[in-house]
Amino acid sequence: MARRKKKQRHEEHIDESWLVPYADILTLLLALFIVLFASSSVDGVRFQQLSNVFNQMFTSGTGFMDFPSDSPSNKPTSPEQSTGAEELKRLGKSEKKQLTEVQERVNAYIKKNGLTDKLGTNLTDEGMLISIRDNVLFESGVAEVRSEDRKMAKEISNLLVMDLPRNIIISGHTDNIPIQTYRYDSNWDLSVMRAVNFMKLLLGNKDLDPEMFSAKGHGEFKPVASNKTKNGRAKNRRVEILIVPRTAINE
Repeated sequence: MARRKKKQRHEEHIDESWLVPYADILTLLLALFIVLFASSSVDGVRFQQLSNVFNQMFTSGTGFMDFPSDSPSNKPTSPEQSTGAEELKRLGKSEKKQLTEVQERVNAYIKKNGLTDKLGTNLTDEGMLISIRDNVLFESGVAEVRSEDRKMAKEISNLLVMDLPRNIIISGHTDNIPIQTYRYDSNWDLSVMRAVNFMKLLLGNKDLDPEMFSAKGHGEFKPVASNKTKNGRAKNRRVEILIVPRTAINE
């Protein structure tokens, strides 16, 4: 009988260890509800304002694109971004005249030195463009200007000295024949380095402001002739100098 009573008292003991995690869960839930309630109370006014705006837009028939944007990204942030056909149309007579004078000086230099088949000029929507065949300055697959052609680069730099505020963009171009050497992995690399090296030679002229210059490479992606012919590929292998006015004076 004694053993049976002792066993019964032991069975009447209840394990309450499950209450600890249960209490923790209730505490976490309470904290979560408090945070959610606080957030909804703080943002209630803003939410109502936003709701009113959307309601006006949907009921009035206007959309996001109907509202003017004051975002700085819609405005030019550099001289390069503000150039183009629209700016050229706004150029004053003085700027157009100076660009034409530069073109005439370059054309006179081309004619005097018998370079009509190697150099060319053109007035474009962006500014005055000077195009130089790559075989005038470089050996095939090489980005360094040949020593015998550095004098010509110096003379061209003298022709670029002018009073007109401008940007001068040097760009390199290639044909579509793939290139891969130990120095240049692609036509991109070759075109960029040719533009940079030629720009450095031009900036040897202390009368030119380096701040006005930039260089870029286009590889084979901006051809001026068909790459299907030898003559066309030769025209596509070139370095270009684009003179872009930086001011727009109303006529």
